[in-house]
Amino acid sequence: MQLHICMLAITVKMHVIASMLDSSPDQTRTPSAATTRLWIALMRTQRILLAAIEQDLKAADLPPLGWYDVLWELVRAEKGRLRPFEIEAHTLLAQHNLSRLLDRMEEAGLVRREVFPQDGRGRWVLVTEAGRAMQQRIWTVYGASIERHLGEKLADADADQLAGQLARLIRG
Repeated sequence: MQLHICMLAITVKMHVIASMLDSSPDQTRTPSAATTRLWIALMRTQRILLAAIEQDLKAADLPPLGWYDVLWELVRAEKGRLRPFEIEAHTLLAQHNLSRLLDRMEEAGLVRREVFPQDGRGRWVLVTEAGRAMQQRIWTVYGASIERHLGEKLADADADQLAGQLARLIRG
């Protein structure tokens, strides 16, 4: 199973922030010391793991994780294509960042854009064969990096338990 640390961490962060915004209007509530330690640990862990994985990709002369996330979503999609807003929703990339990223990926021959027939203004983003190959090349390094920086430090039972706890935060 392909683990997306970045997406998980960002999703947890978004859900925690959203739950903070959805909380009662009583603004005097403060987190416990344990909750504050957890928040700091989550943010530091995310930053450290992402930096390590990005460094491994760079050392292998591969594109960054954002490229992988887009390619992975396209490879998984029916007919290898999605609309930009669908990619944005799946990857949590901001629209302006996604547009520039897609421009670079198209220039590299990893994706192409086609007109959406039902709406001449809309576009499909399609993964190319070169994009499929790049996604696999990145995964080879990315998967090994996840194992080195995370998997080797946790037993599978601990990883399952931690994933379950984080899923509770996501569900709210």
